[in-house]
Amino acid sequence: MRVLSQIISTFFYVGYLRPAPGTWGSLAALPVGIYVLNFFGWQALLVLCLATFFIGVWASGYYAGCNNKKDPSEVVIDEVTGQWLALVFVAPLLWELIAAFALFRLFDIAKPWLIGRLERLPAGWGIMSDDMLAGLFAGVLIMLFRNIPLF
Repeated sequence: MRVLSQIISTFFYVGYLRPAPGTWGSLAALPVGIYVLNFFGWQALLVLCLATFFIGVWASGYYAGCNNKKDPSEVVIDEVTGQWLALVFVAPLLWELIAAFALFRLFDIAKPWLIGRLERLPAGWGIMSDDMLAGLFAGVLIMLFRNIPLF
């Protein structure tokens, strides 16, 4: 179980890349997320995201417990899932994909308002939930930008 939780939590060991493992996790999520979005639609990406969230709650909580850490830096399944959630809201346009990545990373790092509070949840719930809200904020913000006329 420990090895399985490690593989899932680190997103196939991407979490061991340095520096900035969370950014590497988000980058690793992009090709899979874009593929699912383009070939199967946002609904399939949302299902993948939700399934990964619940699997990630277990895996990250178990892995963190095995290592006696609250939120180990190598755990990036939360960034992967949050990045996928941000992509659920985008059209497959280059500027929206870049914005989804940049805004998600901004919200994940800065942890404004409720995002930071969700980290206080126990075990895997705290590890995963703040990134889900960061992804939601990023995605909704992109939708709002899309609907603002520039001229």
